[in-house]
Amino acid sequence: MELLLVPIDFSAGTEKVLATAQQLATAINAQLRLLHVAPPEPDFVPYDAGPAVVRTQVANDLREEHRHLQRLALQLNEEGIKTSARMVMGPFVETIVDQAELSLADMIVIGSHGHGALFRMVLGSVSEGVVRQSDCPVLVVPIREE
Repeated sequence: MELLLVPIDFSAGTEKVLATAQQLATAINAQLRLLHVAPPEPDFVPYDAGPAVVRTQVANDLREEHRHLQRLALQLNEEGIKTSARMVMGPFVETIVDQAELSLADMIVIGSHGHGALFRMVLGSVSEGVVRQSDCPVLVVPIREE
C-alpha cells in the first residue's frame, strides 16, 4: 500500500481518524492524502445569488477550512509522514469515491459517527455510502462523541 485517502470533516472525531491513519501509514510506510469535502452550495453556483454578506461568509468559511486542512497536512509532514491535502466541493459520498479513484488510493480511512438507524434512514451515512460504492478497501474508524 502506498496511498491512504483520509476524508475528514473537522468534527470532534477528526483527531481519532487522523491518529488511526497516521498509525497505519507509519506501520506500512504509506503516504496520506487528507480530503475535506465541502458541501455543494447550489444557491451559490453562479455566485451572484443571495446577499453579499452571506456570500462573503461562505467564502470566509471555505478559506478557513482550507487553511485548517493545510495546517493538518503540514503537521503530519513535520512528524515524518508524507502528506498532501485537498479540499473539494460536492456531494460527500460520490466526491470521496471519485477522489479515491483519481488519486489511485489503496485504501480509504474514514470515521463513522455511529448515529442510529433513524438518522441514517433520513440523512444517510457517509461512511456506509463510501463502503458500498468504493472499489478500494475502506477502514471505518468508530467515533463516539459525548
